[in-house]
Amino acid sequence: MDQDDQFWIERSYENCSGCRRCEISCSLYHEGKIWPEASRIRIFMLVPGIEIPHLCFQCEDYPCVEACPEGALSVIVETGAVKVDVETCTACGLCITACPGNVPHLHPDGSSIVICDLCDGEPQCVKACLEGKWNALTLLPREKGISHKMLAATPKELTRKVANYMLGEKTTKEVLE
Repeated sequence: MDQDDQFWIERSYENCSGCRRCEISCSLYHEGKIWPEASRIRIFMLVPGIEIPHLCFQCEDYPCVEACPEGALSVIVETGAVKVDVETCTACGLCITACPGNVPHLHPDGSSIVICDLCDGEPQCVKACLEGKWNALTLLPREKGISHKMLAATPKELTRKVANYMLGEKTTKEVLE
């Protein structure tokens, strides 16, 4: 697989049921137990009924990787995902600040940063979502010329956009302000 074969996870926020099977499957894969707090994908519900799956957007310039003073973050060429070297990571948090979506987060044990690594090419969150027939997460080829960084946003920003779409702008502003 070369860079032309990279993929990313598309989100259809309006389809997310908030079941959190994605968090469970991710933590089982990476941690060997159900530990949603350690999941590389997190579901945020800042407005009742609006569930936001939040994970790495795989920005084309990877500001999180560039911000790491220890060189603990790198890009997996085959998938385009970010890899965290937990032995090198000091959990300083500079990658969190550099990320336009504030996606990386501190592992619950405080030892390192957690970022989606696309499960070595077979994202468990997508598999769980598709098995449940919600289709909120879909694996797609990474298209050249599309800025994934432009899609990156914080859970609050994404909630506002989805609520505007699903409920209407007036309701959203009243709820989020």
